[in-house]
Amino acid sequence: MMKIKEIRSLTTKELKAKLNDLTTELFNLRFSHATGNLPNNMQLHVVKKDIAKVKTILRERELKEGVEV
Repeated sequence: MMKIKEIRSLTTKELKAKLNDLTTELFNLRFSHATGNLPNNMQLHVVKKDIAKVKTILRERELKEGVEV
C-alpha cells in the first residue's frame, strides 16, 4: 500500500504512469480472481485504494492549476 506522502512526492507524469500500472495490475488481479488463482483477496482492495489515492492527488493538482489535464 502506498503512503500519501510517497504519492505527493511524485510528478504528475509519474503519477499518470503509476495509475496506468495500477490499472493493469488490477485487471490482472481480477482475472486471477475470476479463475480462482488469487491466493490473497486483499490485494484487490489494496490496489483499488492506491488507484483512488493517485486519482485524488491528480484531481487536486488539476484544481490547483485551474487547468483540465
